[in-house]
Parts: sequence; structure tokens; C-alpha cells
Amino acid sequence: MASCGCLVVEKVEDHGGDARGKGNGNGNGRARAECWCGSCAGASRLETMFPIYVMGSSRASSAPGVLDSAAGDPIWEAVKSEAKFEAEKEPILSSFLYASVLSHDCLEGALSFVLANRLEDPTLLATQLIDIFNDVMMNNVDIRRSIRLDAQAFKGRDPSCAQYSWALLYLKGYHSLQSYRIAHVLWNQGHKVLALALQSRISEVFAVDIHPAAKIGEGILLDHGTGLVIGETAVVGNWVSLMQGVTLGGTGKEHGDRHPKIGQGALLGAGATILGNISVGEGAMIAAGSLVLKDVPPHSMAVGNPAKVVGYTEKEDPSLSMKHDARRDYFEHVAGSFADDRSNGRCLLCRKCYEVKLG
Repeated sequence: MASCGCLVVEKVEDHGGDARGKGNGNGNGRARAECWCGSCAGASRLETMFPIYVMGSSRASSAPGVLDSAAGDPIWEAVKSEAKFEAEKEPILSSFLYASVLSHDCLEGALSFVLANRLEDPTLLATQLIDIFNDVMMNNVDIRRSIRLDAQAFKGRDPSCAQYSWALLYLKGYHSLQSYRIAHVLWNQGHKVLALALQSRISEVFAVDIHPAAKIGEGILLDHGTGLVIGETAVVGNWVSLMQGVTLGGTGKEHGDRHPKIGQGALLGAGATILGNISVGEGAMIAAGSLVLKDVPPHSMAVGNPAKVVGYTEKEDPSLSMKHDARRDYFEHVAGSFADDRSNGRCLLCRKCYEVKLG
């Protein structure tokens, strides 16, 4: 635990997987002290710290833990270094960067400031929101870990997010996700009206509507975020990537537990609509624009309206590779031959028949 009270995140151990960083890739031991700025060679240390979120890598089986205070907080150190560099490069932004990052002692404080100033309105002042957000984050270890793992997910999977500070300062997908996390904690603490007020404001400001009762894991990427809707009883596992316009909704015919359950490592393409209390399996990929009304098996690819399983993913977690058009030529081939396969007694809906077809 750092002196400011921040959670310090440890590198993930590789338990038989292929978790490696984009930098030196050694994946063992602590890196020596060096610059943490994302724009220099020190960035390799950061990638080694969180190998499961590097694009295209396998995830490790264990979650990060806590280091001693001497280890520091690499994400926060990177954010500060990047902000200092940008303030020198763009003097007109120096006041903004000082107020948003450099004047704070920890990532939680900076994030509280940024979110409060985005979500304030004439009747709910930024100063009030800062106090609420700080209190929630500084007293909840899970959310403090999640904000760092989410930042790593954004930088590792989104090619347009070149620095950790960009996620903190400019990306509304990250802002809406962390705002939801605060609202979720408040909801679970019994402050349901305050949580709903935040949900409403988040929807107005970011065009992202996540019910505060929904359960969302860590290491999440909300790419763009615009138009995203997640219902009250939805569950989203760890390491999931969701593109813009995704809906995890109900059918209108159910009550109680009525929203989808998304397995860890899944990739939900832009505009995908998943309705009802159904399951999207671990490591599955839902193609852009698909309408999913039935369960999707783990590590499968579903496409269409209504969606059909057309094959199986080559990667363990497509959310890490972020290949939205994975095997597009195969999709086109399958679309043309699907009827022939069925007439020949073969089915693309199971792995056995899929492997027979490839053989």
C-alpha cells in the first residue's frame, strides 16, 4: 500500500500460459527502476506488469495482488510522467493537466476529479461528487484494482489509446465504466437513489446506460462506448471487450433475472444485441450487428440476425486479440455453403462437425 493509500498492483505470474509483455517479454522477476513514461522504453516494464492484457496474449490464471510500498504504482507513475511530458509539449493544456493529474497524490484522486467535473450539473456540484467518489474508491480495494486493470485493457487493446493518461483524461468509454463502478458500489451499500441519479447523469453525458445493479468484471474494454446498454441483471465476466452500440437487454417477456450473462474473454462486436437470460460462453465472439436470442457456446463465433454459430475461435480470448472481422472469408464461405452442409447431414453448430469440415 502506497503512502497515499493507493492500491499497488503486482505483475501477474505465468502459470503455464503464454503471458508475455510487448516489451522485453521476460515475464519473470521485478523490473529494475526506470522511467515509466509510456512514450519511452520504460513502457516495457508496464506491459510486463500486466501480461494478460497485452494484445493477443493468453491470460494468466491468477489475479494481480499487492506489492510492498517500495514497488510503487506503475500505472499512476506512467500517468504522471505522460502528463508532465504533454504539459511541456502543449503549454496551453498545462493548467488542465496540472488540475487533472499533477496536483493529485494518487490515481484515485485524479480519477475522482476527472469524473466529477464531467458529471457535475447545477444541482450536483463537482465538489460534492469528488467527496463521494473519493470515499467510494479509497474504501474499496476491488474498485481500486479494477480501475488499473481497466486502464491496462484500454491501452493494451485499443490502438488509438497510446498512453494510460489518454484513458484517464479523454476516453469516455473508460469514464463511463469507472462511473458505473462507483454507482455499483453505492447501489450495493443501499444508496440506490444516489446510484440511479449517477446512472442517469452517466447516460446523459457519455451516452452509455449501465444499470448500477449489473455485475461487470475487471480488465474490461468499452471501445467508444456510445450507445452501450447493459440491463439490471446482466453479468459481464473478466477480460471482456464491448464495442459501441452493444445491448445486453431483456426480451420484455421475463421478470426477475432477465438479462444476458457474458463469459470471460468474450468479444462483442459493434451493434450486437443480446436479449434475455441467456449465456454467451467464455471466449466467444459475437459479430457486429448480430441479434443473439439463444445461448452461444464457449469459444464459438456467432453471426447474423438471428445469430447462428458458424465456427470456433482460434484464440483463447478474442477480447484480447480484438479481431472483429476474424476469419471474415470463412464467414462468407459458410454463409454460402450452410444449406449444403445441412443437407449432407453435417452441422456447423458443434465442434465435431466443424473439425470434420476443416479436415
